[in-house]
Amino acid sequence: MTPEPYGRTKDGQPVTRHTLARGRLRVGILDYGGIVSRIETPDRAGRRANVVLGASDLAGYAASDAHFGALIGRYANRIAGGRFSLDGQIYDLPRNEGANTMHGGPQGFDRKVWRVEAAGDAALTLAHRSPDGDEGFPGTLDVRATYSLADDETLSIAYEAWTDRPTILNLTNHSYFNLAGEDAGSVLDHVVTVEADAFLPVDGAQIPTGERRPVAGTPFDFRTPTALAARIRTADPQLVRGRGYDHTFVLRDPGTLRPVATAHDPGTGRHLTVATTEPGLQLYTANRLDGTVTGSGGGLYRAGDAVCFEAQGFPDAPNRPDFPSTVLRPGEPFSATTTYRFTVR
Repeated sequence: MTPEPYGRTKDGQPVTRHTLARGRLRVGILDYGGIVSRIETPDRAGRRANVVLGASDLAGYAASDAHFGALIGRYANRIAGGRFSLDGQIYDLPRNEGANTMHGGPQGFDRKVWRVEAAGDAALTLAHRSPDGDEGFPGTLDVRATYSLADDETLSIAYEAWTDRPTILNLTNHSYFNLAGEDAGSVLDHVVTVEADAFLPVDGAQIPTGERRPVAGTPFDFRTPTALAARIRTADPQLVRGRGYDHTFVLRDPGTLRPVATAHDPGTGRHLTVATTEPGLQLYTANRLDGTVTGSGGGLYRAGDAVCFEAQGFPDAPNRPDFPSTVLRPGEPFSATTTYRFTVR
């Protein structure tokens, strides 16, 4: 593993980028926000490219609300009204997306410098202690994330967490993938599959309505390989509300590590397979990128320049007892794994 200085935060904390390598795969990870800053992998001609979007420097990551490549917590996605009830007590959270709390609040896990607990050539373990009351969430929470590379060109992220009081938890990685290369522009020609028979419709604030809507006959049917461009401009109210795809898919067989999504770039032949133990997958077509962020390759990112596969629990689950629980209690450790395998076809 190759560690290198990556600047300092505004309060003077040093940040390091750690580069993991195994086989043909190279991955850069910041201890700031657990950010996956680079994933380098070859195309069908053997040409290497970075296939994840990112900021050009630490200041760019700190200034952006895009959460490029970050480890998201305490609660990924949205909590309606910035409020939830747990064991009869109501908790108020900072509201950072209108009336809602998004991705753990304005000072979520993606804004923290994580402690390096273990490091090797092909694995890195980061740890963080979130104190009781952090961003309004109850309980002191200890979190560990282990990034590791396997011989079959797979990046694995294994999450673990423990709490001393009942709390809620929803962790994910927010990498923006462009399999043609981070500076290649639109990904709408990427061919995608999602192993889901239903998705969660949202209201005007992008909060789930509670319905689990079958994907059959909708623009959300990715059970067979479909280009993102095929239906993204359909005049469907859900696509209007999300400005494209920004929805949670209800995955089959939660709790087991199984393939749940693929993406293929016809031009380069790069192919991504996502597997996870989680019950949900947020498919997001980078709809909010507006050309104001200078990327790691020096260009400006715009809507549709990447696709995210955010494996996670359901948004607003603390306020939806019919959704899979995201409650974490003392003595009941949390664990989840998501993997990203890169091949060429």
